[in-house]
Formats: sequence, C-alpha cells, structure tokens
Amino acid sequence: MPKCVHGGFTVFFYICKYVENDLCIMYKKIKYKKDMKKSFLVDEKGFYGEFGGSYVPEILYATVEKLREQYLPILESKEFQDEYMSLLRDYVGRPSPLYFARRMSERYGCQLYLKREDLNHTGAHKINNTIGQILMAKKMGKTRIIAETGAGQHGVATATVCALMNMKCEIFMGATDVERQHTNVERMKMLGAKVNPVRTGNMTLSDACSEAIRDWCCHPQDTFYIVGSTMGPHPYPDIVAKMQSVISEELKWQLEEKIGRDYPDYLIACVGGGSNA
Repeated sequence: MPKCVHGGFTVFFYICKYVENDLCIMYKKIKYKKDMKKSFLVDEKGFYGEFGGSYVPEILYATVEKLREQYLPILESKEFQDEYMSLLRDYVGRPSPLYFARRMSERYGCQLYLKREDLNHTGAHKINNTIGQILMAKKMGKTRIIAETGAGQHGVATATVCALMNMKCEIFMGATDVERQHTNVERMKMLGAKVNPVRTGNMTLSDACSEAIRDWCCHPQDTFYIVGSTMGPHPYPDIVAKMQSVISEELKWQLEEKIGRDYPDYLIACVGGGSNA
C-alpha cells in the first residue's frame, strides 16, 4: 500500500491499524473458547457460525417464518430476476460507473477507482435493496410498507419505490435525525410517505428500528418491513446482502475491462449498518 502523507489518509490508516490491534486483542481473549465458530455464509437456519438466527416477538413468528420459506424461491425465480434487473437498468440507472480518479492516483502513486453508487437514482446504493424487497412484498401479497431510516437515504429509497409501485409507505425516523436531515424528510413526504418521528430513547436509528418493529407487530398481515441494513432476524441480513451484491458483480467485469483482472489489490468501503460493505 502506498505511503500517504495527506492528513485525511493518514488518519484513515491509523484508524485501521488501531482497529486491527483491537481485533487482535479480542482474538486473544476468545481464541481459547473451543466452541466459538463463525462463518461468512449463512446456513438454512440463518446462522453465520454460532451467530445469527431469528429472535422475534411471538406475534411476528409466522410472518418472519413465511418470509424465510419464500425468499429464496422468489429471488431465484426467472420472473423476479427479469423484473429486478430491468428496474435496476432502466429505473435505477445501473450499472453505476467505475471511475478512474486520475489526479488522486497521480498524487498517491496508485491506481484509484471509484464505484459511483452516488449516481444511482436517489443518490445512494440503498435503492438496489429497496427495489428488490418491494418486488418481494408484492409477490407475497403485502399492501403496506414500513421502514426505518437514520440519515434518510434508506427512507428516501423506500418512499421512492413505494411511489413507483403505488403502495402505502410509513417511515420511522428518530426525532433527532428528523431535525438533522430535514431535506431528506421533505423528499420522503413529497414522494407520499408518512414520516413518524420517534421520541423514545436517544431518538436516533436504533429507536426508529424498535418503533418500526412495534408497528409491524400491530399489522403483520398486510405489512412488509423493508430493512435497510444487514441486521434483524433471518432472512433479512441475507436478503440485503444478496440485493447489494450487484455492486461487486459489476465491479468484477468493470475491473476486467479496465485493468485486465477482476479484483483490486485493496477494497475500501464505508461501514454503517453494513449494507454497502
């Protein structure tokens, strides 16, 4: 990796080193636990090694179990794939460009490419997931959509696909975030969504998630919860990962075209809820 002297890059690499050392410490603490297992692939019960699964209120058990039974047959069907890929191409605007950042590459002595997810419709990667999940909701006979949002990008993407599919939409957003992200709140409202400020707890994303689940408990029959991050009960982490895998699928053939191989030396991504990473 090139040695970077720019302030922002130096801080970034120091953070990585610090986190890496913390991970080493954590590993030393747990390596003697013989039963500790992990996996990057989900099994049929929703576990990644010993972590994962589904822990939900009893009233939602049947709803989540039905989703678990149906999500793979729906995602793997030709009908779904044809409609999903058509919307990604013609509505979202995929494939997103892979841009060679020439001046930055010259400055730091490397070849730096940017995967321009910001050029998707609504300005982020979130719509890759919401397009797919709302198609699933329709195929399962749901008529109402709920979602949580923090900064507002997932809320905007959910409101957008609900407007596209003419479905009712309610977004739960912490009251603190509503004040900080006023522009995105107005975008959601213009798209026809009802935005519910959540005033419990810290009034941020985790509280919005809790409130969305409470609403889901009251309306399990007609409501589909479009989760925006790799979180929640199985199969949501796997669904989100599968929807966002279009980024890396494109990246492979785009790199092959530009540098003659389908992988980079280093891949850097931001991590919040995990959907982008």
